Amino acid sequence: MGILYVVGTPIGNLNDFSPRAVETLSSVDFIAAEDTRVTLKLLNHFGIKKEMVSYFEHNKLQRGEIITQRILNGENCAIVTDAGMPCVSDPGELLIMQCEEKGITTVVIPGPTAFASALAISGLPTGRFAFEGFLSVNKKSRREHLESLLKEERTMIFYEAPHKLSNTLVDFAKYFPDRKLSIVREITKVHEEVIRTTTTKALEDYANGSLKGEIVLVMAGKPKSESDESYTLEQAVEIAKKLIADGVKATDASKQSAAITGFKKNEIYKNLV
Repeated sequence: MGILYVVGTPIGNLNDFSPRAVETLSSVDFIAAEDTRVTLKLLNHFGIKKEMVSYFEHNKLQRGEIITQRILNGENCAIVTDAGMPCVSDPGELLIMQCEEKGITTVVIPGPTAFASALAISGLPTGRFAFEGFLSVNKKSRREHLESLLKEERTMIFYEAPHKLSNTLVDFAKYFPDRKLSIVREITKVHEEVIRTTTTKALEDYANGSLKGEIVLVMAGKPKSESDESYTLEQAVEIAKKLIADGVKATDASKQSAAITGFKKNEIYKNLV
């Protein structure tokens, strides 16, 4: 039986690729790559010639069975993503589960990780944090995700694409007004930048789509003083009314206010009318 190697790849600067990672990709029988064209550039840079198979979101189930069968037959495989650590907020998560089911050994070759790098330079508390990945584009799933974080006290980390940043900043300002926010972009690249701001100010300054490149958003959790605050029902209703004024539906506003204040959603909703 072979081994699956989980190999972290550079998130920008190719000099971050470790000698051990080069050695691993050179020695395995084949490589499972998110985008074989992207991985080919990496392999060519380091003079590695190796068979590749595509492995991504839309073929992961079927391709995972093929990959694990080859490993069971004695071949060694390395899984890589386009940039960063595979299997974290990544389709490779399923391949690890399939290997576990089949008793296949997995070995990690550590490499650059965007969320850990962004957290380290965010200027926000790093002792405890919650990695939230990408927000869903589905309105219901997205709303439920954001609502579930209303009481989160840990620092929160999100990935976002530049063309979707405006919508996310709108949601952050609505659900988490005036929270500290670090926008970290183009990590390890020429135009690396850390913008330390707030959710409200970020909406004013960057909702116009001016920020480009790969983006990580690091947001402060709910202040403990805010968490310990005792609310009256009247205050809970006022919070819901402010949300409604911002365009949130009454039922959703009641739910968000309930999460903040501790009152029951139905109780708040009844007092809105």
